[in-house]
Amino acid sequence: MTIQTSAVERWGLHEIELSGPSAGNPFLDVELTATFTYRNREVNVDGFYDGDGTYRIRFSPDQEGRWTFRTRSSAAELDSVTGELQVTPPAAGNHGPVHVAGRSTFRYADGTRHESFGTTCYHWTHTGDRAHEEETLASLAGSPFNKVRMCLLPTGGMRPPRLAFLGDEPGRLDKTRFDPEFFRHFEERVLDLQRLGIEADLILFHPYDKGEWGVDNMTAEEDRRFVRYVVARMAAMRNVWWSIANEFDFNDAKTMTDWDELLQYLQRIDPYRRLASIHNGTAMYIHASVYDFSKPWTTHQSIQHWEARFTADWRRQNAGPVVIDEIGYEGDIDRRWGNLSGRDMTRRCWQIVADGGYAGHGECYVDSKPAWISAGGRLIGTSPARIAFLREVIAEGPPDWIAARADGYRLDYLGERRYAYHDLELDEAEHTVDLIDTWEMTVTPLPGSYRGRCRIPLPDRTDLAIRVRRVR
Repeated sequence: MTIQTSAVERWGLHEIELSGPSAGNPFLDVELTATFTYRNREVNVDGFYDGDGTYRIRFSPDQEGRWTFRTRSSAAELDSVTGELQVTPPAAGNHGPVHVAGRSTFRYADGTRHESFGTTCYHWTHTGDRAHEEETLASLAGSPFNKVRMCLLPTGGMRPPRLAFLGDEPGRLDKTRFDPEFFRHFEERVLDLQRLGIEADLILFHPYDKGEWGVDNMTAEEDRRFVRYVVARMAAMRNVWWSIANEFDFNDAKTMTDWDELLQYLQRIDPYRRLASIHNGTAMYIHASVYDFSKPWTTHQSIQHWEARFTADWRRQNAGPVVIDEIGYEGDIDRRWGNLSGRDMTRRCWQIVADGGYAGHGECYVDSKPAWISAGGRLIGTSPARIAFLREVIAEGPPDWIAARADGYRLDYLGERRYAYHDLELDEAEHTVDLIDTWEMTVTPLPGSYRGRCRIPLPDRTDLAIRVRRVR
């Protein structure tokens, strides 16, 4: 069978729908792949069963021009289906997927710069409340956040209307069958984020089920089957990032070797090599077991830690951007990780970014039910506006503001300390200096120009930063 030529934009989503067998268990019994060819290059993509005898293959082309494809399948009616697609230039706002650029920064595929300002809404797609999801999207649209960390699997105590696997009773999920309706709903939310220009950082595993649903202690075969199905369905969405696990070290059912092998498997089967990492837990203010990011199957460093000042060390130690996805959360709950003031959250974000990393936000107020970090909803904290201001300041500077120190740019954050002055060692070129109030969100250019060794007098208050730019 030959399918009529289709058109799709570069880095868009092309979907092939086919009819095939529904008897038995198609999730296990039917293999379906496709090879997409551009000139002398081939990209192999897994297809997936979407229920009711429907099979789909999703593909995201990264080159403009003519592509052809041919399927291979264990089912005769799905085998040797051919066709072609014409890939057009990307539409406005489509910059492609985010990649690592150089050692410590990100860029979109078209070269547009990208700074990650993330937030956490673990289960905002699991509530079954469409109005609540729309409120979450509206909050994100008005926020500075361009990445959302979100889970596919449930935690213990949750009773979502649908789950990734078929079944609705704890401990009795059929892990050989997926629930296509769950995934369709989840994918729509990921595409909603894409339309807002927001990356979806998808957390594949976590330790919070505590054995209730049986999804944190699956077998190696079940783990891989789950990963393969998720990749087949969602890897073609250009705003997808992978987090193989959240707080991986809190899961007693898996070893470090298990996590290493899952990350390697993910990278092998993802035809696009989307950004992929793993996130550690901490005994807050006591101990943190950060993953060894020198391992080549991670693309960036996804870190949980309470000390922002380690950012520069992590940046020096390993290649790959430093993303402190959890530095603590703004809120007022009785957990040490969830009662930062808005000012403390702002300070930690500024420190991380000024040292060359990317900061993650979260919010958990007692009066906000459910908490933002759990299920989204409405932002009520005071830090998002300040993070928006930080994002504006960074956007006005060079893409790698640490490397740019050699070219006359620097951003020094002074934080909670009060200093009478700030000393600078500049070259003999002419520089301008701005005094930034990170809490009041003001930028005050200081009069005159500066060169060589100079001392900047400071007002008697905290939360200041100094920006230096060489005059060209």
